[in-house]
Amino acid sequence: MQISKRISGLLGGGADAWALFFRSRRMIAAGMPVTELTIGEHDIRTDPSILAAMNTAAMQGETGYAAIPGSDALRDTVAKRVQARTGVATNRDNVLIVPGGQSGLFAAHHATLDEGDTALFIDPFYATYPGTIRGVGALPRAIATRPENGFQPQEADIASAAVGARTLLINSPNNPTGAVYGPATLEGIARAVIAQDLWLISDEVYDTQVWQGRHISPRSLPGMAERVLVVGSMSKSHAMTGSRIGWVIGPEAVIEHMTTLSTHTTYGVPGFIQEAARFALDAGPALEHDIAIPFARRRSIALDLLKTQNLVKAIPPEGAMYMMLDIRATGLSGNAFAERLLDEALIAVMPGESFGNSAAGHIRVALTIPDEAFAAAFSKLLGFAASIAK
Repeated sequence: MQISKRISGLLGGGADAWALFFRSRRMIAAGMPVTELTIGEHDIRTDPSILAAMNTAAMQGETGYAAIPGSDALRDTVAKRVQARTGVATNRDNVLIVPGGQSGLFAAHHATLDEGDTALFIDPFYATYPGTIRGVGALPRAIATRPENGFQPQEADIASAAVGARTLLINSPNNPTGAVYGPATLEGIARAVIAQDLWLISDEVYDTQVWQGRHISPRSLPGMAERVLVVGSMSKSHAMTGSRIGWVIGPEAVIEHMTTLSTHTTYGVPGFIQEAARFALDAGPALEHDIAIPFARRRSIALDLLKTQNLVKAIPPEGAMYMMLDIRATGLSGNAFAERLLDEALIAVMPGESFGNSAAGHIRVALTIPDEAFAAAFSKLLGFAASIAK
């Protein structure tokens, strides 16, 4: 018996991007003192007040089948938040509640692509993007960005790659680079998307983590609201990674079709989790700020430490909870450096090659452990790089 080519081919014949992370977890399980700077998991847990709201909702009976597009109350809350932040008229019929951002990405690509269609995405990319596209039967096509441009996608590159494509997936603030797409970048993306009649899928799960500039949703640009699907999530903004709840914002007709897709796939999100999400969003920006600010502090710690040496380079991240480090001066690839760093220094980071060709020779460091431990680990990483270079 054989499994489907669609599932067996999700990785496209390449290596598993998470291989080093899984190896570090096995080392930890074996009792080794590995410092993990790999995935975007907060070092704090979900706020107790959110958990209390979740528990209350469950105890009050919100444990049965929930409304598949999401409860009216949560959809109204999300719509109000999106409209306030973007200035674009948004109501509950523009909102589909989904079990996390990854589910939203999968649903958005299902809604906009047919079997064999070409889907564009920006390189470096979050590691699941190509597999998500292959998972809906489409063909992934990467658009390279360059460190010298701050990993900002260029309009000409998008226009060149867009011939014959149906969709473009972007992510700002960006994982893994920390780039925040400014007005000029987004206006160039919009022009290319409109010229080539593409759907734009905008992954905005880090919209509360901006350290330089400001977050702009491309849905707010002229002529874009009817061709943009925005994916959002509670995972990063509210430290609710395990709760698996997010949303897709889009034109009403598309959301209606995506609701039908949810009926045939996830069958909605538990009501008690939806109530917890509504409570968390109603808590307002103060809670989001408290969750985001540790990453801004660790960004500053890392930038100060980088000034003490001249071997490892970085483009200061403008957003998100990561920092990309250029380690090419050590003479090693990102993969080789990360493997040796884990074996010899017991520090786990993600190789840049896990995120595409444009990140080769880099590593991604997650700013996700307490400040003092982070400073010690980052200093040790820089010292290790210096020893390699010698």
